[in-house]
Amino acid sequence: MGKKKQVMLPANEVDLTVVKYQPEKIEAPHLTGFWFKLFVKLMEAPLIGNLIATHLKQKNGITQMLKNTVIPEVPMFIPQFPLQEPEPGVVCLEEDGKPEERVDLAFKCLPHYDPSSRWSSDSGEPFPFRYWKIRDYGYAYRSKLTTPSKAKHFISAMEVFNNKQPSAPLLISFDPNEVRRQAAASTQRFEEGIPLSILDGIFIAVKDDIDCFPHPSKGGSTWFHEVRQVKIDAVSVSRLRNSGAILVGKANMHEFGMGTTGNNPNYGTPGNPHNPKRYTGGSSSGSAAIVASGFCSAALGTDGGGSVRIPASLCGVVGLKTTFGRTDLKGSLWEAGTVTIIGPLTATVEDAILVYAAILGSSPADRVPLNPSIPCLPDLSSNESSNILGSLTLGKYTKWFNDVSSTDISDRCEDVLNQLFHLYGCKTTEIVIPELHELRTAHTVTFGSESLCLLNPDCEDGKGVRLTNDTRTNLALFRSFAASDYVSAQCLRRRIMFYHMEIFKKVDVIVAPTTGMTAPEIPKSALAVGETNLQVVASLMQFAMTANVLGLPAISVPIGYDKQGLPIGLQLIGRPWCEASILRLATAIEEISAECRKKPVEFYDILKGNYN
Repeated sequence: MGKKKQVMLPANEVDLTVVKYQPEKIEAPHLTGFWFKLFVKLMEAPLIGNLIATHLKQKNGITQMLKNTVIPEVPMFIPQFPLQEPEPGVVCLEEDGKPEERVDLAFKCLPHYDPSSRWSSDSGEPFPFRYWKIRDYGYAYRSKLTTPSKAKHFISAMEVFNNKQPSAPLLISFDPNEVRRQAAASTQRFEEGIPLSILDGIFIAVKDDIDCFPHPSKGGSTWFHEVRQVKIDAVSVSRLRNSGAILVGKANMHEFGMGTTGNNPNYGTPGNPHNPKRYTGGSSSGSAAIVASGFCSAALGTDGGGSVRIPASLCGVVGLKTTFGRTDLKGSLWEAGTVTIIGPLTATVEDAILVYAAILGSSPADRVPLNPSIPCLPDLSSNESSNILGSLTLGKYTKWFNDVSSTDISDRCEDVLNQLFHLYGCKTTEIVIPELHELRTAHTVTFGSESLCLLNPDCEDGKGVRLTNDTRTNLALFRSFAASDYVSAQCLRRRIMFYHMEIFKKVDVIVAPTTGMTAPEIPKSALAVGETNLQVVASLMQFAMTANVLGLPAISVPIGYDKQGLPIGLQLIGRPWCEASILRLATAIEEISAECRKKPVEFYDILKGNYN
């Protein structure tokens, strides 16, 4: 007897008044240690593995959606956006221009700030803790209070940190001599009065799936550098180097981005700087932790399912996901992807603006199909910035917004929205987002298929057994998807794009918590062999996937802490190509939340040379 098929209404005929929110319930085992290793063996076994994958997909509604449902929309294989109205109060940048010139223009867009008052006194500050800004470093270098050659503080602290037991390195490729060489060149430029930009002499880490010569790119694995050599910088890294940044090495990550906790048995799992017994979030785990702990002002990450925003939220820093195609993926492991971007993790929003200005610029191959608008930044130096904030309408899907593990998260996010209204007049309006379960399915199939394309040739060549158990489990599931499943996922992508473009006719920004939970605990048994916990993965990713499937810009801003002292992030999702709007709003949110910011338990002050 055949299975009954379902026929979806065309998206433009769906009655949103009858849409009911259904909390996501993931049915899958949580395993570590011996049982996890056994599960991996079973998943990879030809017959048993297929049965397990089929069971998991059926229990989570994936089979019904992909195999037994008629989806009337045609597939959308890359994000396609309608034309957007210009953003007000912005400064436009030349994406084909020199990155250092874009950085200088971004610097002029920032609000007034006097670094000298903060440098001269550690007491009398209005707030208990603030990270040093990139502008603080620039002031200290220009005023000869210190020089980039003080990198010896960074090097000595990093060597101590990386030699901790159990191993939990922030950088998995680190050459002190290379850091000294770059620092000496930067110091000479300052001595000659010709720094390249405000980023000159700024310490920046690069995630291990983005090329940064002469370091290998291993994607957090032990072997990928054997099959793919790095000969030049990735485009985004080259732009930072041309702006004078000191590229300190390759940051630790969840292997090949296939997890959201940051667990990596290959090199050691970084601990959260606010509580080292908790995960940093992933997959840009080292990038978030190295910024949160004060070693670097910024780091580059990749975001294919929240991998910049999730660790930024869990570690209490800023994480920017750009519109798909706004930054060039050339020189990363994800050049062929359709959900992944390269984006900055920074200590402050203004630092995100400066790094974003350096790395932006779409690839020539993307310009025809994506038709990107001119990149813009908010002019925060203008007196009109507050008035523009007041004109923004924020969209909130309350049932989704409140579907979190603790009311600490939703209450704090709600409090920020109330303050935005009282201080600036930002109105929040109720929205409905249909088919969130379908969105998760579309993301799982799309990201999974693209990851499989990257790794399958080498797995077939025998390298698969050298992957972590977590990665092997995911790949075993991804192999169960058929070509027709991928096409169905792209049909869902078009439906979901329609719903969101309709929403953006009424609102400027969609607001939600960045994650459904704060930093989870690291099981001791997971350090050696990893773990699979899809319930945690789902909770961490539930608000993040929208921006990846649809290619929308989004940013996570730290806004406070839960009762356990763990950071909470608020996420802003913007209209296509409208990074300026979410950066403007993020700046205001950061200012509102400044009183709440706490120094992490593990913190190193590079400028003053103090270690916590």
